[in-house]
Amino acid sequence: MITITIPEVDVKIEQRLQKQSATEAPIIPVNGFVDLHEIPRDKGGIILFYNKQDELLFVGKARKLRPRVKKHLEDNVSPLKAHRDEVNKIGVILVEDAMEREIYETYIINTQRAKYNTDKVFFE
Repeated sequence: MITITIPEVDVKIEQRLQKQSATEAPIIPVNGFVDLHEIPRDKGGIILFYNKQDELLFVGKARKLRPRVKKHLEDNVSPLKAHRDEVNKIGVILVEDAMEREIYETYIINTQRAKYNTDKVFFE
């Protein structure tokens, strides 16, 4: 039997309002998230979308994390499109190897029963 251990979340951001100060430039939020800059731009990994009750809504993977997260929050073809208003937290796990990303994504979808993932689902 193979044992898979899910890595710890490296970056976690939540929806919030930016506290305005005289020295800080305003950040235009993307679906309520102003901290997208904390997600690495050129690193690969797994993206976890949660609601306010910490239920896992959707799991995705990307070669470049920040652009992919933005696409999920803005794009018209994202599988998360109809459920964006539920997303309150985003977690990112850095995983550079493409094969490891694929394995972790499938494993997380099925063990934590991601609510809106339809591909790679082996539970019903």
